[in-house]
Amino acid sequence: MVHFGNDWDNILADEFLKPYYKELRAFLKVEYSSRTIYPNMNDIFNALKASSFQNTRVVIIGQDPYHGAGQAHGMCFSVKRGVEPPPSLKNIFKELETDVGFKYTGHGELTAWAEQGVLLLNTVLTVREATPNSHKGKGWETFTDRVILELNKKQTPIVFLLWGANAKNKAKLITNPIHKKLETVHPSPLSAYGGFFGCKHFSRCNEILVSSGQAPVNWQI
Repeated sequence: MVHFGNDWDNILADEFLKPYYKELRAFLKVEYSSRTIYPNMNDIFNALKASSFQNTRVVIIGQDPYHGAGQAHGMCFSVKRGVEPPPSLKNIFKELETDVGFKYTGHGELTAWAEQGVLLLNTVLTVREATPNSHKGKGWETFTDRVILELNKKQTPIVFLLWGANAKNKAKLITNPIHKKLETVHPSPLSAYGGFFGCKHFSRCNEILVSSGQAPVNWQI
């Protein structure tokens, strides 16, 4: 049984009993035993472990985990200390620098954001090495839909940062008018110049939080 160590345990308990999740679990058992899969199986749910339901006030939605050795650790866009930030994360840092004066400190671990209630959620939580989207359509989308649907029920405002098509597909689940959605293209080098650079999502997010009586996020890591 998955254990988050916070209020997600009660909220999502029934999800792990559903037929689709049992099929997903069986699939992952075979995958982890026969292939190189990221992240480490103990890191799959790190985003939900780090940001409880109660504390979540910002959600950044990614696609699937990084598929290179040592990169993924269960939080979208984040890499562990000592790992070179991938291109998308470097572009996030560039936008942060121009938007809020962010200073790169030599690592790409975003745990400090999670500790402030920023849920770093991929739409798919596992991937085969060097094979992006290899676990797409296996059930993770249903699970992460449930997470978004639960957050949609919250009666304190959440800011959803939706970058790229995969993230925007979740937008239809966010129907509670107290929540805010900021949408733009993915920070990948393939699309960042099409609207990610200059979107000012980080400062806009903080403006929304402050206007609703919440503390701004310190984006420095």
